[in-house]
Amino acid sequence: MHPLDSTRALMDGLGGEADVCLKCGSRSIGLCAPLDIAALDDMAGESERHTLDPREAVFHQGDPARYVYTLTEGMARLTRVLPDGRQAVIGFRFAGDILGFTPATEYAFGAEMLTRGTVCRLDRRRLEQLFRRYPVLERRFLDLCIKELAASQDHILALGRFSAEERVAAFLVSLAEAQERRKHVGPVFDLPATRADIGEFLGLTLETVSRAISSFRKRGWIRLHGHSGLELLDRQSLIGLGSGEGSDAA
Repeated sequence: MHPLDSTRALMDGLGGEADVCLKCGSRSIGLCAPLDIAALDDMAGESERHTLDPREAVFHQGDPARYVYTLTEGMARLTRVLPDGRQAVIGFRFAGDILGFTPATEYAFGAEMLTRGTVCRLDRRRLEQLFRRYPVLERRFLDLCIKELAASQDHILALGRFSAEERVAAFLVSLAEAQERRKHVGPVFDLPATRADIGEFLGLTLETVSRAISSFRKRGWIRLHGHSGLELLDRQSLIGLGSGEGSDAA
């Protein structure tokens, strides 16, 4: 028997909890990736699963930061409300990503589903206990934090140095790559974020995002499918532009 088949057989013995864990993005690329069967069962036993509808909040900015969430299915956006009441989109999260871990007593931002999805909710104190029980889990968490920091630095660079078209191209490529890492093979990728959402995240107006997307369509680089489908027809051109190699034609 192949080792993976053996693991699956053992996991099947854990019942419904294990079935959910096997299908979760966190099992392949997220926090739970390095856990063995016993540790995964322990993690599942400490967590609560919740199904959320599109535009339903995972948590709000200013809520007590009691829980840490793993997005097991769907796509979410992170938002922050400024003192003058304006809202800014500061990130997007996919299956397997962690939401809401902070040393502060309150969440500094809010998280809202863009699609119907599922989250695993874990009390922050219990997660800290799991870190002590399973050092590999804490190391994995630190690795994910480092990757997120590197992604944030790249985003800051793009906001400061990239043209409008370069930012949009880089975003579309990163969207496809995030879904591919979660075993979505395309060719059509989900784009549930509105152009206003994308504009807020990239520091652009809705009109500028629309012009960039229209330009890519005219060049034959992308094709849109309905309201939330995206196909990359010329990924290499988008990668080149999104890497800062091109100039803004908008």
